[in-house]
Amino acid sequence: MHPRPTYDDANLILRLYEMRREDRMRKARAWFASTCKGVHTFEALMAIAPGGSEENASFRMVVSYWDLVASFVASGVLHRELFFQSGRELLVVWVRLRQLLPALRETYKDPNYMRNLEAVGHEFAEYMKASDAAAYDAFVARIS
Repeated sequence: MHPRPTYDDANLILRLYEMRREDRMRKARAWFASTCKGVHTFEALMAIAPGGSEENASFRMVVSYWDLVASFVASGVLHRELFFQSGRELLVVWVRLRQLLPALRETYKDPNYMRNLEAVGHEFAEYMKASDAAAYDAFVARIS
């Protein structure tokens, strides 16, 4: 049996939501949502977000933010199921990043790059599939 979520869990989720509303983060998230579809190779990423560009900063801002959030879930600081009930944007980022991740790890020579996002992304996908596999499949088709 999993422990019940606490008010601290709810407060952390609210704080994370507030961080997402910061102007630069909102701009980065909008760019990611509109542009980072079907980016599966490092070359494709560099075509839309070359190193040193504003787009590259947006990419790094979004994926590192969600890896940070995932670290809270993975370590047990944030209640997993409570987060999954409202944190679907993490799953959007994971679905779009999952095929690109091996190339990023190879390029950066960092086998642990985005490890928390990967682990929690997989768990989130399984959580959603367990609830409604068809809804998960439709979600992936819509955002990929």
